[in-house]
Amino acid sequence: MSNLWDQNRLQATTEIVMPGETVPAVFWNAVAKRGQGVFMRQKKLGIWRAWTWEDTGVAVREIGHGLLAIGFDAGQCASILSNTVIEWVLADLAVLSCGGVSSGIYPTDAASQVHYLCADSATTVLFVEDDEQLDKALEVRGELPLLRKIVVFDMEGLRGLDDPMVIGLAALRQLGREHLAQHPTALQDHVADVKPDDLAMLVYTSGTTGKPKGAMHTHAGIVYTTRGYNQVALQDERDERICFLPLCHIAERLGGEYHAIYTGAKLNFVENPETVPENVREIAPTLFLAVPRVWEKFYSGVMIGLKEASTLQQAAYAWGIGVGAKIADKVLAGQPVGVALKAQFMLARWLALNNVRKLIGIHRARFLLTGAAPISPDLVRWYLALGLPMLEVWGMTETCGASTYTPLERIKPGMIGLACPYNGVRIDPQTGEIQVKGPNVFKGYLNQPEKAAETFTDDGWLRTGDVGLVDSDQFFRITDRMKDIIITAGGKNVTPSEIENELKFSPYITDAVVIGDKRPYLTVIVMIDLENVEKYAQDHDVPFSNYASLTHAAEVQALIQNELDRVNRKFARVEQVKKFWLLDTQLTAEDEELTPTMKLKRKLVQQKYAARIDAMYAGG
Repeated sequence: MSNLWDQNRLQATTEIVMPGETVPAVFWNAVAKRGQGVFMRQKKLGIWRAWTWEDTGVAVREIGHGLLAIGFDAGQCASILSNTVIEWVLADLAVLSCGGVSSGIYPTDAASQVHYLCADSATTVLFVEDDEQLDKALEVRGELPLLRKIVVFDMEGLRGLDDPMVIGLAALRQLGREHLAQHPTALQDHVADVKPDDLAMLVYTSGTTGKPKGAMHTHAGIVYTTRGYNQVALQDERDERICFLPLCHIAERLGGEYHAIYTGAKLNFVENPETVPENVREIAPTLFLAVPRVWEKFYSGVMIGLKEASTLQQAAYAWGIGVGAKIADKVLAGQPVGVALKAQFMLARWLALNNVRKLIGIHRARFLLTGAAPISPDLVRWYLALGLPMLEVWGMTETCGASTYTPLERIKPGMIGLACPYNGVRIDPQTGEIQVKGPNVFKGYLNQPEKAAETFTDDGWLRTGDVGLVDSDQFFRITDRMKDIIITAGGKNVTPSEIENELKFSPYITDAVVIGDKRPYLTVIVMIDLENVEKYAQDHDVPFSNYASLTHAAEVQALIQNELDRVNRKFARVEQVKKFWLLDTQLTAEDEELTPTMKLKRKLVQQKYAARIDAMYAGG
């Protein structure tokens, strides 16, 4: 395999590459060791600006002293309401250096959600990105008696603002410089006082079933997990990472920010969520972590682009991906690859596959990581056919990120891999639930001890809520969420996520919710991919005036029916979806039907569209 795929040049290690038993200790040791090396980059006004470790240290020190100057102290909570930008990291590290607790808020959250999260966490300082986020804070600050200061990263458009509670980040840094001059050791004294068992961060669950819960993670758990990541996805100072997933989500916080601090990999921040594809092509990361939705978008972009390619280009791709698929099949089966097939694969890469990799921006990637949601096995195989190992990881907020991983030498599409060496994973013999135990597991939910107690078994294992299997090689597979398993009127158990993942493999479908519990057959609610369906309509002269009319168009209905027919052929008759309904409202993260990570909330969707669902069952 090493001759065919860009092999991981590093071997997994348990060696401690950066000392420190708390997050700020690791960070400040990294600053001292790496100095003028580049840590982060962010593109602004068309130019990539580099931040060295020393630059970062200066900014964090000034922000930290600024926090101390306004009365922020150890044990207090600061929340960060912002997109994924460098200032997010600076604020986070400053808060932790003060001995404080850092909590992230999704920038798509409404003012009411900002109020709930700040009140629940007892936030005293709130960092916001810009005027848009500031408006939310100002709307609810009267109901937050503990909130003392609101710090704004970008003051553009707020020059004339005169509000004693609001301060710009630049002004806070100036306060910090003054405080540093008067109390030169104050921040480093706070860093020294932070203990491994101290609470470091709150990561709020998405709240798909009730109010969000604040999962508590200590410095010890974070450092332990970050070190563990180097046993499953080793990186070093030569690596380039792309940072674009929400930093308030456990995946980017641990797998992006903290793992980079520990290992020295460079973090490159996208300009904004809309420029991710362009920025990925510019950076060409060497190790790329993304959620299935991103991998699906890249794939669908290639598929749509192929339709506009010349006949010769289409033929070259078809032949090349066919050769890649043969290679992938042999490698997945553990079979040797002959010299002739290797030669064909090198030609296939030269003719077509390398161009596809460059089009996406993954031509330098050693491997790809996917997690946070299930992914279609066919999509994993497609990336393998390009010559790129895609490694699935699985974990959750409560496990501080990944709990299982796929080893590079043994990829099994559809499986979430082996238990990470730093934690235990088991299947409960009675319920089939996947359960986890280890120092990486969270310490409970803030202000909700009864919820935390329900989350653990009597012998201390975390109940994940995922149902799964484990094979003879100790590879785990998730069949579904315990609460999502469908039992049809005929008594058949159906795992909807498998069907939904196959549907989402289509370039025309963004998300899907399969219905059928206690029903005679399966139906599905589909959310279309607006960009690709809109292009299809334009290319085929389908008239439409808005989003709703697009979903109602007969040609679009036929398009989705074709995709459904393709998926149905993969399943037994009882598992086939008989009818579908296209969501005719364009949803955004602000809508209640979507989580902040843009996943449809199954329970809420079924409640809100009950009449539409019933209509699909009317008449049998």
